[in-house]
Amino acid sequence: MHDAVIAAEACPPDDTTLSATSPAATGQQPVATGFIADFGLVSVQLDRERSLIRCDLHDKLRSHAGTAPVGLLATVMDIVTSDPALVAAVPDWTATQDLALHAAEWITEGPVVVDSRLIRAGKRVVVVSADVYDGNGCEDLSELAAAIDSGSARKSRGEPTLAARGLVTFARLPRSAAHDADAYTPDRWIGRVRTHPVTAIEESLFSRLGIRVVDGAQGILELDRTPFVANQIGTIMGGAQALLAECAAQAMRPELVAADIQMNFLAQVRVGPARTYGSVIRDAADHSVLSIRLVDAGADDMILALTTVTLSRPGSLVDRPIRSTR
Repeated sequence: MHDAVIAAEACPPDDTTLSATSPAATGQQPVATGFIADFGLVSVQLDRERSLIRCDLHDKLRSHAGTAPVGLLATVMDIVTSDPALVAAVPDWTATQDLALHAAEWITEGPVVVDSRLIRAGKRVVVVSADVYDGNGCEDLSELAAAIDSGSARKSRGEPTLAARGLVTFARLPRSAAHDADAYTPDRWIGRVRTHPVTAIEESLFSRLGIRVVDGAQGILELDRTPFVANQIGTIMGGAQALLAECAAQAMRPELVAADIQMNFLAQVRVGPARTYGSVIRDAADHSVLSIRLVDAGADDMILALTTVTLSRPGSLVDRPIRSTR
């Protein structure tokens, strides 16, 4: 059981931001106005190397199969892993460079729970692991941390179930690269539960983004660079790019459900829209592996990210092996 003192705290008006150190840019995304406004995020920095977060899984956030979308998991994972990364990188800032998420089970009940731990802090990069759980109805972070630490996590009401593992690599940047970076200080929040304000959004997770399908069969979709999906310096958040990639893969294989994603971020969205191009790596009886390339359509198709998405048939993840990242 984790021995950190956990104290409840609501984010004050001038601190209602979550780290958006994703895709190829830095800054914080205001929870009240971004596409994550109704995620119901609650987080705690357990110590300098570990952070835990939970996210609601209501109907508007589910995939067409009723599960937690891989883009949602990537978004929450990117948010929570940035906290140990930023603590380790002080006085520098960080930007997400690579993100990988591999599933073992579908998350169906919720909440989504992500346990992040620092793996390595080097001179140029910081690496953080993420274990993703189905909370199975448990919402108390203290209870979730205790179940995870005791190894009692199992598939039953009130006990978290390990559903996926991930790894995020952050590049270290000068702190001056992020606007108001000094307002986001996870090293000062150790032991505090931070409840982030919730703003209702009418649309589902995918429809709210305003993604346009240009040619679904070829995986060509577009997402405009708007304040709703942008981070503090104006580029599209990594989570939104992950959801765009998932949508592109889903358009190519609508009978399947995205399970794994690997993203290599290469550049910021300068103009927009972000556009995807899909190609098939492998088609099998129970799964497909697709390559989704993201480009900045308004900047001569500059490559933004190279992504691989694995889609499986619903139910096909049962007993799928999952490897440790620690």
